[in-house]
Amino acid sequence: MPFLHERLPNGLDVIAETSDAAVSTSIGFFVATGSRDESDDVSGVSHFLEHMVFKGTPGITGDEINHRFDAMGASANAFTSEEDTVYYASVLPEQQHEAVDLLGAMMRPALRGTDFDTEKLVILEEIRMYDDQPPFGADDRCRASYFGRHPLARSVLGSVESITDLPVEAMRDYHRRRYAPGTMVLAASGAVDFPALVESAKRLCGDWEPAAPAERRRPQPPRQAAHPGTERIVKATAALDYAVWMVAAPDEFHDDRHAARLLAILLGDSSGSRLYWGLVDSGEAEQAACLYQDFLDAGLFITQLSCDAADVETLRERIASIYAAAAAGGLEPAEFERARNKLASRVVLGGEKPRRRLFDIGLDWSHARTYRSVSDHLRLVEGVMLDDVHRVLQAWPLDAPAAAVIAGPDGEG
Repeated sequence: MPFLHERLPNGLDVIAETSDAAVSTSIGFFVATGSRDESDDVSGVSHFLEHMVFKGTPGITGDEINHRFDAMGASANAFTSEEDTVYYASVLPEQQHEAVDLLGAMMRPALRGTDFDTEKLVILEEIRMYDDQPPFGADDRCRASYFGRHPLARSVLGSVESITDLPVEAMRDYHRRRYAPGTMVLAASGAVDFPALVESAKRLCGDWEPAAPAERRRPQPPRQAAHPGTERIVKATAALDYAVWMVAAPDEFHDDRHAARLLAILLGDSSGSRLYWGLVDSGEAEQAACLYQDFLDAGLFITQLSCDAADVETLRERIASIYAAAAAGGLEPAEFERARNKLASRVVLGGEKPRRRLFDIGLDWSHARTYRSVSDHLRLVEGVMLDDVHRVLQAWPLDAPAAAVIAGPDGEG
């Protein structure tokens, strides 16, 4: 699959991974901005802005955006995370021009005051819904306890207070600073006409005003939980207890990140892992999972547990014993091979889908100006050895003091 790249004079990178075998085209704008790039007084503005992009441009209404995507037969959406905002569409190859035209126009939204006021109510309702359904905001609260005053502690949604107080002028300023060519990537994958993609980018984005990208990796995140211990959220309507706890793991650029991902699969995947066989298969827990999440300069091992409230502390101890046994006794070669095969299969199967590849190449380029093919990713996975996973177990202990939150029907646990 050829990889193609061209940079416009204003700094916008245009990239594509093309495939003669693909029968669809995926296109996206990747914006290097998320909740970590906000200040406390505009917390949640990145996600709010993502909503506003779909409300229209100076020449296109929000309804017209929806109708045009629908007429293309496009599968289009967007998402915001701690570090990225991504807008994307998957279409038939003959719709590439129309999809790029529409997405490109959307990157310069009108940000009308009337739309802003209306959508603010939608965002506030989304925050309330997030807090009123499982796991009742436990993940955000736990991340805040882990990172403390670091920007990664901020919720992607923001808070009721920050969104209520946010003025439209602050969003317009944030858009001007963060949606500059040097902080954005136009990416495509699948059946892509790259010369046409570049010409569309020049016509649509060539006059965007350049701006120097901001430093994103300061201050240094904590290597351990800023506020270790367990916090409780009481939700009388909850049927189960939902527990989450977090400890440090390798960051996105660390040599051990692939071994960390494999370790999380081995210990806590949704099937065939030690937590699955130890707690879920027996029916003692509805969910017991270990996840690995990496950021630009930090990483987390996240353990999630949902079970009857009366059992939560007992099962937390059981999980701790499973982690301790892995650290003390090591891992079996057979289970290591199963986990590595599972991860390799996910890499290969995901690589057959243009949309999945769009996210892979877009985020890699946005974060590090790096391209990795499916074969490159597969070699990295296959290069992980059992000793590498054992090293991660010792260097990044899962029994380190954790930031933990339990949300459930009472405060006793």
